[in-house]
Order: sequence, then C-alpha cells, then structure tokens
Amino acid sequence: MQVNIGIDSKDREAIASGLARLLADSYTLYLKTHNYHWNVEGPMFNTLHTLFEQQYTELATAVDEIAERIRALGVKAPGSYSEFAKLASIEEAKGSESAEDMLRELVLGQEAIVRTAREAFPVAEKSNDEPTADLLTQRMQTHEKNAWMLRSMLA
Repeated sequence: MQVNIGIDSKDREAIASGLARLLADSYTLYLKTHNYHWNVEGPMFNTLHTLFEQQYTELATAVDEIAERIRALGVKAPGSYSEFAKLASIEEAKGSESAEDMLRELVLGQEAIVRTAREAFPVAEKSNDEPTADLLTQRMQTHEKNAWMLRSMLA
C-alpha cells in the first residue's frame, strides 16, 4: 500500500536516508558503549560501568525509535552489521582501550551522532516533517549532553 502522509516519495526517501545513517551511527555507538561497559577496568570501574550502562540502554531505545520512523516513512530500515558498516561514520571498538581511551572514543562517537543528526535535519525541515525534526532534535540534545558528561570525566 502506498504511503500518503503529505511528504512526497522523493523527500521521504531522502529523509529516510539521513535517518539510516543516524541509525547506523547509533547502533555502532550502542555496540561500542556496551563493549566498554563489559571491559572497562581501573579505579573508576564502578562509575564508568554504570555510566556506560545508562548510555547503551538509552541508545537501545533510540535505535528502535529511529528505525520505526524510517518505517513510518514507508522505507525499509537497515538492520544488519554489513549495512551499518557501510553507513556508519563511527569506528568499532578496537578492544584494547584504557578507561581514558574509552571515554575519549565515546565522546567522539556522541559528537559524530550529533553531526549526523544535524546533517539530516534540513531535508526534514524543508519537507515539514515535524516528527522527524523532533526526533533529530531530541537525539542531538541527548548526545550533546552525553558528550559533555563524558568530556567532564577527562578534565
């Protein structure tokens, strides 16, 4: 059945493309954060273990919301590691990071998601796609705050 929500198909595809990149970045950061949660060591173990859990739990919810928005636009959401690897701007964890390196890597990942969301915003705004614009605004706000919290632990 054809989607008729007041956004033409070309714009829906363009919006979904931006959201697919956001989904890939978010899922990659989810995996990286979860990896760090399992593998962090050192004197700040408990603090970082707990913080990383909070952040990957929030990301798990976010990836579902992003994928569901893509589907509401009538486009298939990417859902495999290979698709995410092609779309993501965030690199996977290497597996040998110190706690401080983990914090630095997660700051970079949080900031990358903000940039990806910001890049997707103009087409949503131009198309009067308020639900996507709201989702992107929420994602930017969350990731800017997360990056600030992580950066503060490196000061």
